[in-house]
Amino acid sequence: MDHKTTLTQHVNASPDKVWAVISDIPGSAATLSGIDSIQMLSEGGYGEGTRWKETRTIMGRAETVEMWVSQAEPPSPTRAGSTTVKALQGGADYTTRFTLSGRDGGTDLSLTFGAEEVKPTLLSKIAMALFGKIGMSMTRKALAKDLAEIAAKAESL
Repeated sequence: MDHKTTLTQHVNASPDKVWAVISDIPGSAATLSGIDSIQMLSEGGYGEGTRWKETRTIMGRAETVEMWVSQAEPPSPTRAGSTTVKALQGGADYTTRFTLSGRDGGTDLSLTFGAEEVKPTLLSKIAMALFGKIGMSMTRKALAKDLAEIAAKAESL
């Protein structure tokens, strides 16, 4: 069973400034209040293959997840930008995709988050049926907060 949600936030900053914020993985713990720490696993700038460990406190418990960039296309004057970040954790494949489109002197920043079970068992299917909506509701609130904090940072640049 797949779970997916999409959120969009208009940011009063150029796509380049928004890209600078979302591609600053080492600085993301300072930008996003939901992140406790970042440990870079790769060197160099942001791009396909960039890897890191991200620690967040979720329901009172610290969770560390290894994440990587599977796709990165910075915005340009002629096209929207996008990036996709992946993670595997606890039998689930997580995908987060950001899309940046210039509009009205600013940027529409869309985030699509999806979770797909890898080799689901009967027990995990039952758990997802029972608790999946609650989990996605909590995830959606956290993602909305992340988008607002990304917007605030980009608007301050």
